[in-house]
Amino acid sequence: MARVKKGVNAHKRHKKILKMAKGYYGQKSKVFKAANPAVMRALRSAYTGRKLKKRDYRKMWIARINAGARKNGISYSRLMDGLKKSGIEINRKMLSEMAIYDEKGFAELCSTAKASCGK
Repeated sequence: MARVKKGVNAHKRHKKILKMAKGYYGQKSKVFKAANPAVMRALRSAYTGRKLKKRDYRKMWIARINAGARKNGISYSRLMDGLKKSGIEINRKMLSEMAIYDEKGFAELCSTAKASCGK
């Protein structure tokens, strides 16, 4: 059986990692042995960051909705409960956009929520 040399594959793999490590400081962008763990860590952090971004946006939307709701004399939780009870299905992203850019429409939603909430 012929001997298999892995030079070509190793070179491809090293090139791929070093390409990803472009812009890193010092040896981390030049030397495979230093670049490999740096790239692996960066990829892991990027994966985590994509999950955290969703959380951060949801927190921001809720803060904006709460601020708009309190202007209209209702708390965030009562607003959401009232909207659910009145059968209005609108996501938090759109509610926060309404709270900022369409205050009249948001005020109507708040009054609807107040009426169906009973407070």
